Amino acid sequence: MNIQKWVSLFLKTLVLGIVIYFIVGCLAQWRDLSHYLSTGDPKGIAFTLINFIIFGGLFSVLSQMGFFAYLTLHRIALGVFRTYWPMIQWVLILLTFFDLIYFRYISSKTPSSLLSYFLLPVVLAVISYYVAWRKQRETNRTAFVPTLFFMFVITSLEWLVGLLHNEDFRLIWEIGLTLIGCNAYQVLKLHRLIRKD
Repeated sequence: MNIQKWVSLFLKTLVLGIVIYFIVGCLAQWRDLSHYLSTGDPKGIAFTLINFIIFGGLFSVLSQMGFFAYLTLHRIALGVFRTYWPMIQWVLILLTFFDLIYFRYISSKTPSSLLSYFLLPVVLAVISYYVAWRKQRETNRTAFVPTLFFMFVITSLEWLVGLLHNEDFRLIWEIGLTLIGCNAYQVLKLHRLIRKD
């Protein structure tokens, strides 16, 4: 991986993050945007759309920081834990799944059914599994667990910024879908860039 390819990956992931956040933001906040349109408020529209672009870029960069931090962590953990590292990753995946349900439930200001807190980790787990399965098909079977770990655990850590706003579902999904899209793109693109080298 040379500098040119890294810059290309950085810029493409940046654009992807902006596009995803922009689309999800427009869908999630369509009521506000339509209100600005109906009242003829160009400043409100411009402010909202510029915010989408800025936050999309911001969470794209956060995703890239998490990705390169994970690559470093993975190499160190392979050296330290060796054959135990895949098992440790499975334990951390299960703990993260539990935490995404339990800690969001106990920190909620407006109590609701515990089942409603399963949606987010289940959606993330299904997407993570699919990305890991694709990565395994395109590379080798040893790539499954690290990819699943990255997509589930690292994405959850990056997502904490949005998850702290437990009651704002629009914000949670705007941030989450941007992070998931950027992380999936990076992890599925990396082996193609390395293979070309």
